[in-house]
Amino acid sequence: MIVNLTRPMLVFDDLHKSFGDIRALDGCSFQVRPGKMLGFLGPNGAGKTTAMRAVFGLIRPDSGQVLWEGRPVEKDTATRFGYMPEQRGLYPKMRLHDLLVYMGRLHGMSKGDAAASADSWLERLGLAERATDRVEALSHGNQQRVQLAAALVHDPDVMILDEPFSGLDPIAVDTMSGILREAAAQGKAVVFSSHQLDLVEDLCEEVAIINQGRVVVEGDVKQLKEASPYRRLEIDFDGDIGDLAGALDGVHDLVSFNGHHQLTIDANTDIRQFLARAQETGHLRTFSYTAPSLSDLFREAVR
Repeated sequence: MIVNLTRPMLVFDDLHKSFGDIRALDGCSFQVRPGKMLGFLGPNGAGKTTAMRAVFGLIRPDSGQVLWEGRPVEKDTATRFGYMPEQRGLYPKMRLHDLLVYMGRLHGMSKGDAAASADSWLERLGLAERATDRVEALSHGNQQRVQLAAALVHDPDVMILDEPFSGLDPIAVDTMSGILREAAAQGKAVVFSSHQLDLVEDLCEEVAIINQGRVVVEGDVKQLKEASPYRRLEIDFDGDIGDLAGALDGVHDLVSFNGHHQLTIDANTDIRQFLARAQETGHLRTFSYTAPSLSDLFREAVR
């Protein structure tokens, strides 16, 4: 791939990895830029977790490399990164504050700095009163918050988060979202995987969609949506939509439920006559015409 080194960035460069007969990565390539949030998307088994683990040497690619600032990521470099694995990597018997101090020390912090950062993150995440509790005493959602704090306690330059929103309630999702937005605003490179595509669309400027080990779509979310050859037409219509839709050119999909109809149509389809006919019937209540959602782009990319 062509790598732009004018700014420091995290680069996944043509990664290949097989486990026996299973090809987990098949030329996986994409870039994560500082000051940006990138949503790393793909169906189950597409290679997301394998690619993330390659950054930290938890798996060794058969070929290809991960670069930061134009150089291969090595152990010293990785101490500047924060990693939140999907499978929780916490010590259940440790107390929260002790655990975070330990994680900070592993990344080269002094004991005092690590303790101060641990206090700050426990306060920020609403866990200050649980600082002396053992990890195993926390709920799933609170353990997820501790996992985030463990990834951020050393103030990393790069944040790599595997399904960080899994199991969180809406309030915790808002807290997590705010932290990620703040990190990107501070110039950090943030990449996270998620199956919650509406959330990714709300948070991320950029996405990379991986399928069968290879990135099939990458770029700015808004630009990808506008460049799509399809558009979404949604109408609330109380009558029979069949005849109207049948007379409309370029219809690829029609989904109806309780008077609400969603059509996927060609971007160059002229919908004015369709809407005029619908309005003449007296059954048209509302309509919208938009670029496809990120969920639509995802389905098309991995179909």
